[in-house]
Amino acid sequence: MWAILIGATLVVAGTLVLFRPTLDRRLSDPHRTLLGGHTLEPRGQGLRFLGISKNWPALALIAIGAFILALAGYW
Repeated sequence: MWAILIGATLVVAGTLVLFRPTLDRRLSDPHRTLLGGHTLEPRGQGLRFLGISKNWPALALIAIGAFILALAGYW
């Protein structure tokens, strides 16, 4: 029972840590694109915030929680 609670808590905590940078971003201002249309996409946003180097603590929490849950399934 405790293993399931700890594993689930680690998975949820890892997910929250993973989404924290996205939730902390401020909303983008509408601006024009090079083609003349309006967009809400932030200027200069790349996919760097999705990289493993920035998200390894969250991925580690999720992996440890999943491992504990997998072990709890065998008991």
